[in-house]
Amino acid sequence: MNANPSSRAPHRHRHHWWYVWVPLAAATMWFGTVLALLITWLRSGRPHYVSMADDQNIAYISDVAADFLKPLFVTGCAITAVGFFLSLSIERWARHDGRLLPNMRRREKVMSTLAIIWSFIGGVGLILLSIFDTKRHPRLHRVFLLIFVVGTALSAIFTIIEFRWLDKTYGSRYRALRGGYIFKTVFAVILIALAIAFGALLDSSDPDSGAIIEWTIAFLYTFYLLSFWWDLRQSGGLSKGELGPEHLESTGMRERGGPTM
Repeated sequence: MNANPSSRAPHRHRHHWWYVWVPLAAATMWFGTVLALLITWLRSGRPHYVSMADDQNIAYISDVAADFLKPLFVTGCAITAVGFFLSLSIERWARHDGRLLPNMRRREKVMSTLAIIWSFIGGVGLILLSIFDTKRHPRLHRVFLLIFVVGTALSAIFTIIEFRWLDKTYGSRYRALRGGYIFKTVFAVILIALAIAFGALLDSSDPDSGAIIEWTIAFLYTFYLLSFWWDLRQSGGLSKGELGPEHLESTGMRERGGPTM
């Protein structure tokens, strides 16, 4: 006996998965670029570049990137910057569209928007610091490095605040959200602490320690980018509105949400 078509369960469309790969592509490109720079420096016999200090033995990323691998570095930075900005923007759209758990309060939307804005500013700094390299434009390179670090750090802080409020609303029921929140927080705190240490050592008498910290930051930043891939994976197979506020209210899935603002 054939079932009535109108009684069938709605078909789950899976063509929304394309955006899941944006943060993964950005993380892969960033990791590959940094790894290629490190391997090149090591396989070349750890050369002392003209942009390095006299007492410096370990090259900074910018020292290696200012040499013949500059085209790779510019390309890697551009793809990473655009991918980071798009990842935050897509996540904001997915929450608004009901494919991820929604922002129930205005303050969460404000934090998300600020995170996107500062990711854009940080991304511009990343692209420009790769173009204005430390060998030919040392002062401009420092300025754009500062813009990248501050922009990315502020973006991470606003994202963590947003996820803190999301976790307060949904965390007890949605473990994937809580896991993403904890993961982001841990890596953001570590990266910001290392960035402060890096800034303190940048013009010190111990440039090698600063270089080690910079390479460490670069590789750890890959995992922060991957955290957005984890977030967007949760929208797989969901159609528009399936996690919208009205649906959560009607099914009783929302907890401790409180009034919208």
